[in-house]
Amino acid sequence: MRWVLHVDLDEFLAAVEVLRHPDLAGKPVVVGGRGDPTERGVVSTASYAARKFGVRSGMPLRVAARKIPDAVFLPVDADAYNEMSRRVMDALRGLGITVEVLGWDEAFLGVESSDPEAFATVVRQSVLDATGLHCSVGIGDNKLRAKIATGFGKPRGQFTLTRDNWYSVMGDLGPIALWGIGAKTAKKLDAIGIRTVRELASSSVDEMASRFGPKTGPWLVGLGRGVGSAEVSSEPWVARSHSRETTFQHNLADWDEVAEHVRRLAARVTEDIRAEKRPGVRVEIKLRYAPFFTRTTSRALPDPTLDPSVISAAAVSLLDRFDHERQVRLVGVRVEMVESG
Repeated sequence: MRWVLHVDLDEFLAAVEVLRHPDLAGKPVVVGGRGDPTERGVVSTASYAARKFGVRSGMPLRVAARKIPDAVFLPVDADAYNEMSRRVMDALRGLGITVEVLGWDEAFLGVESSDPEAFATVVRQSVLDATGLHCSVGIGDNKLRAKIATGFGKPRGQFTLTRDNWYSVMGDLGPIALWGIGAKTAKKLDAIGIRTVRELASSSVDEMASRFGPKTGPWLVGLGRGVGSAEVSSEPWVARSHSRETTFQHNLADWDEVAEHVRRLAARVTEDIRAEKRPGVRVEIKLRYAPFFTRTTSRALPDPTLDPSVISAAAVSLLDRFDHERQVRLVGVRVEMVESG
């Protein structure tokens, strides 16, 4: 009688803004960057009213503004979202269950119940009473199924997905409907004739291993069959890395200037890992060329270190691997740390 529930706040950032500004209710609200659609930046969240016009997370703000010229654009307010997220998670923990926090707006719950649907209703009402926010709940016999089920329950609803109805619900959908499969992998599967979840589930494990690798191939077949972990842990999430990035309002053609930005970002990331007292072991650089092509590269550090000069030098050296004939619109630095403990 043990279940996994996945809780996902509906249009979280936009919903928080509507709570703060009730006059925005029902209007197309777009949260992202500094709230200025004339600047470079991306959509963090769009309200459902904005999504009807095709605005999605990750979309450039300028594109969103072209789709909805009269939308309300607001800057990201991390402090406000952190506080509201804390209230949501406290409300969930108050139900006396195991809560595994996944981020600002979602969590897995480990629940023992003979009526998980009724418990999911209690969850939704508890979050609403504590915060004024609506959420959707997916009910499953493992994390994979619970996570996917949430999408069928949105908005403000719930859905149950288990081994009993897995193929009736998921069988004829494309593999991209599975949590963990993106557009690139779906395209590769399509190229070998796998176009549905049912076809993926019935694929030969050995053949998939030969095509995608000894770990990835069998894992993909498992996804098609709805296989996943049912363990929910209340242990705090521990970051594996820290990163910083900046988007330039005008493309940079001077690579000495690009290098200077890398140094500044590396210094900030070093401060982040120093605060955790966990030395860095690998440095990664992300560059987005104009107009919108992103490339990353990384290298291991000779020894674990918290030395900003070592990390900065390693980050700048990675720029040699990029095409200096192209202009740059974004640069980012990420540092992986030694494992906690």
